[in-house]
Amino acid sequence: CTELDFMQYMDQDAKPETAAAAKAETKETEKPHPSGMTLEERFNLVRSIGAECIQEDELKALLAKHPCPIAYDGFEPSGRMHIAQGILKSINVNKLTKCGVKFVFWVADWFAMLNNKMGGDLKKIKKVGEYMTEVWKAAGMDLSNVEFKWAQEEINKRPNEYWMLVMDIARRNSIKRIKRCATIMGREAKDDMPAAQILYPAMQCADVFFLKANICQLGMDQRKVNMLAREYLDNKDVKKKYRFKPIILSHPMLMGLKQGQAKMSKSDPNSAIFMEDEPHQVKKKINSAYCPPGVVKDNPILDYTKHIIFNRNGKLLIKRKEENGGDVEYKSFEDLEKDYAEEKLHPGDLKPAVIAALNEMLEPVRKHFQTPKMKALLKTIRSYKVTR
Repeated sequence: CTELDFMQYMDQDAKPETAAAAKAETKETEKPHPSGMTLEERFNLVRSIGAECIQEDELKALLAKHPCPIAYDGFEPSGRMHIAQGILKSINVNKLTKCGVKFVFWVADWFAMLNNKMGGDLKKIKKVGEYMTEVWKAAGMDLSNVEFKWAQEEINKRPNEYWMLVMDIARRNSIKRIKRCATIMGREAKDDMPAAQILYPAMQCADVFFLKANICQLGMDQRKVNMLAREYLDNKDVKKKYRFKPIILSHPMLMGLKQGQAKMSKSDPNSAIFMEDEPHQVKKKINSAYCPPGVVKDNPILDYTKHIIFNRNGKLLIKRKEENGGDVEYKSFEDLEKDYAEEKLHPGDLKPAVIAALNEMLEPVRKHFQTPKMKALLKTIRSYKVTR
């Protein structure tokens, strides 16, 4: 993906902007994509990432017109990496890059400081950012079409462009609208926030255009600020400059392991599997996790099974005694979920299989952090106190 590719995409006629128009135009002239995949195959694979896509017709039109669009995700270096950030993110990035998408990780160091992560200590934040990039290297992410950009460094290269964007977004939105985005920082609009956290949403909105991102591939918890970026193009002068609204492709949020936890929390180490957890820690956490027999709704073990194990491996082998039905290999999550709901599959048999599958995924990361340099880095990260 080059800057020229992007500019050629931006400079062409705005039509067709819908999937129907894109299909009509490319029916006879569609050229083989470098990935070797058809448009329909690429669309289906990219779309499978999102619990929500805004909008599907725009996504298909983008993939039809642009051979190497840009997707981005911004992350605050805020402590140890849990399995959703590590494995689920790797799965999603690999799907995108397989389809020819360039993926940009926005290492949001200044954002972490604004949000008081690591107590606002930029040196600690930078160290955590280094740790997170090391985890992804070991977690099976294909980095051939992935770029890591540090916010502080990139903004300081083009400060006028960035801060003009931030100020323009800020002047076009009310404080009430900006505060509605507080959930992106793990806050609520009613919270008494420092002024720094009012600045944060306008900056994150600006990131989309500063990075020339076509796709915002973040979690569902970031939806409100991604919608702010789309709303920004409702201004005619802005629309004239940027032409196309960014597509929002929001992945689901993995549940916490305890009952009633809609989302994992880094401040509660028992609510999640972390990327360098030892096998015995994974076993203890999964065995203690909420997973009542026959209950499918809000079951974190089924959530892990669907979004992590089947998403990556496409199957799960359950080993059990003959009197309990013998071994069975599920090749679809839907079949496993059905059997679990009918109590043909017991949590006592499901949990060991989940433990084995997760430990297999995490083993390369554990090995990566066994070198003296990586051991020292991990020890430093573990010594940091997680702050809100």
